[in-house]
Amino acid sequence: MYEPGLHFDILIVYFIYGGAFFTMGLAMALEIGRSPSLANADLLTPLAGFGILHGLHEWLEIYLLQVIWLGGTLPDWVVWLRLGLLAVSFFMLIIFGIQAFRVPRGRAAPLAAIGLGILALYILFILFNSLIAIRAGQVAWLRLADALARYLLAVPGALLASLGLHFQGLRAKAGGRRSLMGSLQWAAVGFGIYGLTQVFVPNLDMIPGRWINAEVFLATSGVPIQVFRAAMAVVVLVGMLHATRVVERERREQVQATQQARLEALHQIQIELTKREALRRDLLRHIVQVQEDERARIARELHDETAQILSAFSLDLATLKNIIPRKADAQILIARLQELGKQMSQGLYHLVHDLRPAQLDDLGLLPTLNSLVERDFTSKGLVVAFKIEGEVYRLDTTLETVLFRVVQEALANIIRHAKVKQACVQMVYSSDKITLRVMDSGVGFDPGEMFNPPRGWGLAGMRERVEAVDGLFYIHSAPGTGTTVEVHIPIGDQSEEFDEERMT
Repeated sequence: MYEPGLHFDILIVYFIYGGAFFTMGLAMALEIGRSPSLANADLLTPLAGFGILHGLHEWLEIYLLQVIWLGGTLPDWVVWLRLGLLAVSFFMLIIFGIQAFRVPRGRAAPLAAIGLGILALYILFILFNSLIAIRAGQVAWLRLADALARYLLAVPGALLASLGLHFQGLRAKAGGRRSLMGSLQWAAVGFGIYGLTQVFVPNLDMIPGRWINAEVFLATSGVPIQVFRAAMAVVVLVGMLHATRVVERERREQVQATQQARLEALHQIQIELTKREALRRDLLRHIVQVQEDERARIARELHDETAQILSAFSLDLATLKNIIPRKADAQILIARLQELGKQMSQGLYHLVHDLRPAQLDDLGLLPTLNSLVERDFTSKGLVVAFKIEGEVYRLDTTLETVLFRVVQEALANIIRHAKVKQACVQMVYSSDKITLRVMDSGVGFDPGEMFNPPRGWGLAGMRERVEAVDGLFYIHSAPGTGTTVEVHIPIGDQSEEFDEERMT
């Protein structure tokens, strides 16, 4: 059909022809398993197989044509390999067409039935004429196999693929995916025309190849049939690539919608958590305040009532001691009762002070801390140094109570765990916050360690009290480096200044 020598124009056509289908096959292979996908894996797998195998066939055709044009000979296995790639690729196309050809209900169903009937008659016609040619011995087996692969596999497969993509496009339109429908329709048109070009087989001495073949097409149009096949391959490639782009855009929109929904859900959860945290702090603040109020009430009652009763009891014992005759046994008993009364008074005093130090309301935080250290910790051998920075002023009762309890618990922890006899309490007064640090140079510990209850409850209690008044609580420690309890509490405007001499 062609003069000897290389025909680069034909080689370029075959290269584009094979490259278009090979690229389409790779695109479909990459689309398999993605969600949302252009189609399910059962549908895309045979289409990807067709594209890759048929592209390889056309590129192998380039090599074969060059050998023929240059007068070389081809091994039989290469020729059969070419025919095998051709047949298997068209067989994959038939599988795709059958799976994609699901006729929707409506007016399209009768037309599809008519088309399938015509296709069946066409296949019977080809089979009948091929049997006649075989019995007459008119054609070579290799040429006949090539023609039958195109007649019985390529034409039905491409037409079924065209109809299948058309119906897939109609379903996409029904689902509101008009962009996807347009892409699939273009690919359907490309496959339809491509299927029709397959009836132009190489010159073959059988009906219809005797009159409808590639040589007749070239003589009539002046253009090789491969040009039209390559053009339709490009149309199919463009349609399917655009379809994958549409699906990719839908995939991105779905991911964005999912992320947006997740962000909105997280935002809503954050709002709920913020509300719950605010409610928890309000509740904790209320509990702390109620607890301190109840402590103060009990302390007042013990001081005002029980202490007075004990005082009266002591006075009556003193009177009784004077009026009872000086009997040794009676005097010893009364003296013992007086001692018990004194111990009860001292215990009651300590109990009242522990419940709610009266100095905290009357004198303020710093004198109360000084009294706390002298009464509870100096006797236990702990030397506490106070460092006061800034202009001292009175705080809100609730804030002073929180700071007092933190210092009380922190110094108690030093006695119990630090294994040192020195500690430092630093108070820094500024215009917008007050900072407290309780420091020691003891054995330290790992703040990230999980303590088994009841260990760790003291730290948790300090933290809860501080956070209840919108403060920040920190623990700085490590094994062998000592421990610092640090508290930052924001304050409002403070107008009442404090006389530091009251610390002495």
